Amino acid sequence: MSRWYEWLGAHMTLLAGLGAASVIMFLGTLIALPVLVARIPADYFVDPIRHRSHLRQMSRALYVVVFILKNLLGLVLILAGIAMLVLPGQGILTILIGVLLTDFPGKFQFERWLITRPGVYETVNWMRRKVGKGPILRP
Repeated sequence: MSRWYEWLGAHMTLLAGLGAASVIMFLGTLIALPVLVARIPADYFVDPIRHRSHLRQMSRALYVVVFILKNLLGLVLILAGIAMLVLPGQGILTILIGVLLTDFPGKFQFERWLITRPGVYETVNWMRRKVGKGPILRP
């Protein structure tokens, strides 16, 4: 047990940094999630084909930069969420936000499957009501 205390004592700065990052991520998800949910078009999941991204309307170079940054942010959130499974914070929610930010084959089908889960559907629509938006239409 004394080795454990020695390790903790030697890594207090690392632990404090991880704790602070966890609190910041927790607060960030509380702020960002309702904003992101409100921006989803109500008919987003109804069409079997994914809506065309607004990012594609940018110049090619700007699109590539934004695409890379968005996917890197998603990857960071996934890794932070995994860390939050053992540290304070909303690990599963942070992982989910990270997954939704990243681009991968089958993502739209995963999103459609996820929104059909009763708890997810009700929570998303509750958040949308709080910001004055109509409900998401079920696929």
